[in-house]
Amino acid sequence: MKRALLLTAVLSSCLTTLALWATGMVTLPTTVKLENSRVKVSEIDYVPGVPRKHYIRQTDQVIVFLDDCKYQRTDSITHEKTIRVRKSGDVIFHHKGDDAPVLINVGSKIYRSLLIELK
Repeated sequence: MKRALLLTAVLSSCLTTLALWATGMVTLPTTVKLENSRVKVSEIDYVPGVPRKHYIRQTDQVIVFLDDCKYQRTDSITHEKTIRVRKSGDVIFHHKGDDAPVLINVGSKIYRSLLIELK
């Protein structure tokens, strides 16, 4: 009986957290690894099914994929959805002012990336 109650509580907490992420009330798990006057480096965990919100990049950015991943990219203007596949170690660059579209991890596990913001 105690196991059933504990399991119910854990599952309820997980579902509540996922629902909050899905509604944008909770952001993707992010850990700042380094920040100084010239750079900010953050590790971001992309949870399956949880969207990263659209935003405009405030700095030049380098993104390093730490894990193999597959994600859906939704174009902010045309709303076209495309699937992107990245390998661990892949690196991409974005300019300040670029559109950062909605991304959704369509894989079955969390993938991590480093976001390096150049100040």
